[in-house]
Amino acid sequence: MQTRRKFLHWSALSLPFLSLGRVVAKSNPTTQAAVKPIVVSTWDSGLPVNAVAWKILRENNGRALDAVEAGARWIEDDINCCVGLGGNPDRDGIVTLDACIMDEKANCGSVAGLSYIKHPISVARKLMETTPHVMLVGEGAMQFALANGFPKESGKLSKDAEKSYKDWLKKSEYKPVINIEQQQSKGKKNKKEHGPFAPSYFDDGTPNHDTMGTIAMDAGGNLSGACTTSGMAFKLHGRVGDSPIIGAGLFVDNEVGAATGSGQGEEVIRVAGTAIIVEMMRMGKSPKEACKIAVERIIKINPAKAKDFQVGFIAINKAGEYGAYSIQPGFSYSVTLAEDGGKVYKAESHYK
Repeated sequence: MQTRRKFLHWSALSLPFLSLGRVVAKSNPTTQAAVKPIVVSTWDSGLPVNAVAWKILRENNGRALDAVEAGARWIEDDINCCVGLGGNPDRDGIVTLDACIMDEKANCGSVAGLSYIKHPISVARKLMETTPHVMLVGEGAMQFALANGFPKESGKLSKDAEKSYKDWLKKSEYKPVINIEQQQSKGKKNKKEHGPFAPSYFDDGTPNHDTMGTIAMDAGGNLSGACTTSGMAFKLHGRVGDSPIIGAGLFVDNEVGAATGSGQGEEVIRVAGTAIIVEMMRMGKSPKEACKIAVERIIKINPAKAKDFQVGFIAINKAGEYGAYSIQPGFSYSVTLAEDGGKVYKAESHYK
């Protein structure tokens, strides 16, 4: 749960842009050119992530790679049930983290099934920059992290995750809610009502989220992206979703654009979702059109099944245009531009 200190820290970061606010647009923006730099993140909880990234982008023409890593670290520091060590555990009661990062030169790093390490995104970057490998998993990822100075943290569950896990153990059933908007429409804002694929709300109304995907373009026109998550709540031990997989949860091509997303990772992996989006932008599609094509490919595999889960994508292209699209309504994303404090948009969706 966000602490008052964390909230004040976010507010301080946002002071330079008096227009910053949790402004939610009624619909997806039309394709439009943006003034560089730009940072886009999944969900309304991406606004504070964007604020951290933006601070780097606007100071000394900061690099997009540094910006997306800083944003991911901020959310990993936050104590919540969906990202970082405060996240919900797997069915064995163990929190495992997944993350990946990719820069403008196609350098990339990834970790999956990482336990006891606070910042998987930085472990992924260290792997990218110091080894010939792209991905480490499980025990090997933890050994690498420890060898490179990342401290081993306690494996104790956060207060909220422990409560969620105990509640889940009563029936051991897995019935995800597609979006928090469905619960809000019923007048519910209790964290017990959230699914692992969508933003949720704690008992006091504090916003929460699941996978945090962030893509950015710096003042030099270079692109980078980061994706971090604690994965599907109460998953089978060892399960890995799309978030740490380059070409599924994140893809960057500095000649074309970048894409990331959030949702049921297994379905994204089946179609190499973000790689498709970048290729569609290479062929001249707008970011929103490209995201829509990827969503439609997922639905085409099994239309009946697709009605029961959510996937949402965001993308930006080399021209600084941005867009999003999702399977179900309720997917939101945060955009921060030069001279614009940040806005939250609701993506258009296949099902209405």
